[in-house]
Amino acid sequence: MNGVLNKIKLKFYGLFFFSSILFFLGCSPLKKYEGKNKIYENEVQKLEGLTEYESLSDYILFLGSSSIRRWTKIQEQMLPFESVKRGYGGAHFYDLIFFTERLVAPHQKAKALVCFVANDISGKDKDLRPNEVFRLFKFFTRQVHRLHPELPIHFIEITPTPRRWEVWEQTSKVNRKVEQYAANHPKINYISTQSHFLGSNGRPIPDLFVKDSLHLSDKAYLIWSKIIKDHLNQAQLRIN
Repeated sequence: MNGVLNKIKLKFYGLFFFSSILFFLGCSPLKKYEGKNKIYENEVQKLEGLTEYESLSDYILFLGSSSIRRWTKIQEQMLPFESVKRGYGGAHFYDLIFFTERLVAPHQKAKALVCFVANDISGKDKDLRPNEVFRLFKFFTRQVHRLHPELPIHFIEITPTPRRWEVWEQTSKVNRKVEQYAANHPKINYISTQSHFLGSNGRPIPDLFVKDSLHLSDKAYLIWSKIIKDHLNQAQLRIN
């Protein structure tokens, strides 16, 4: 009788485990947003072909959307930190999660990952809700830490911009959720920037953006570099 009961239990646990796997896969963002990555495949392939990082002993890996891609002076402005950038224009978290392994796995020598993704809420009909963006951010961090468990992730606060000011309230909700989450996770850090981008009238400062009122100007990148370097230095002091 005990043998029969044990077989029934094993069968039950097996079915439960299999059902749990199916449930997880069905609820995974990779399933939900399947196909969203196709438009960026060629650009990501080009990033995969870059090998400049191989000659570096340690460096900061910058990952994200066009504000990372367009930072042409990142190497000189981030000194004394060595920098490697892997940004593609238009990146959302819902497509980045399909490329995490390809863009992050080779970087065993990276001492930190700095991430900036700002397109999931942009004032369009296809925008995600703040909770959805936050869930994708958490999924992304888990992907990174499965590849490199000890790699610190530093999230640059999504910037208030003139062009997307109408959705700033929604974007701010994402920022606050990430900030609160980072406060309780030692390997996840939050880099606050908005106080440098808002003027005395509480609105984005125009000359920190190029003509499209969305992307950062040279002046803004200098501000970014100072904030990020100060943050990385303080994070290093905390570790030591």
